[in-house]
Amino acid sequence: MLFQTNYKDLQDHSYGPLPEGDYEFIIKSVAENATKSGAESIQFNLIVRNDLDQAMPETNGKYHNRQLWVDEWKRRATNQYEVNNLMYFMQAAGISEGTPINTMEDFFDIMTGKPVRIHITVEDNTYNGKTTQVNRPAPWDWQQTKFPQVNHQWKTNKPVTGAQMPTNGQTFTMPQQPAGNEKLPF
Repeated sequence: MLFQTNYKDLQDHSYGPLPEGDYEFIIKSVAENATKSGAESIQFNLIVRNDLDQAMPETNGKYHNRQLWVDEWKRRATNQYEVNNLMYFMQAAGISEGTPINTMEDFFDIMTGKPVRIHITVEDNTYNGKTTQVNRPAPWDWQQTKFPQVNHQWKTNKPVTGAQMPTNGQTFTMPQQPAGNEKLPF
């Protein structure tokens, strides 16, 4: 037999919002972005952890590996980020009290790869006359993980270590190059 049908592990791959509940995420990357109109934000790319299917069957178990992007916008009045909101994010990520953050790159680096727990809600968003449902977790919805031992498997099926952790959308682990006269697959 080549294989047998088994649909129990199929996941919802819709682009709709995550259902309401508490989810455990891993921060894949953090970067600063800007809209065409010039509004700036810090964007968190979060992945629902796939190592908690049994511990959290109704949230992580059903939606593991789903991505969620969360933006923290600069305030127009001050052209600065709300520092208290950044404190919520860092506290949830388990960053020690008194840790100096000298640059935005320091903030991005210290946050990348950290597990966090976020309470997700669903809200209506109206834009150009069209209403859709979205997830927009507030900074105070972020909490420290209840599962600090991370065994999340990235698409390579290898556990992520600090040296392999993606930073600002880039991974610093270099692929192995074929030795000798081996042909490249591309």
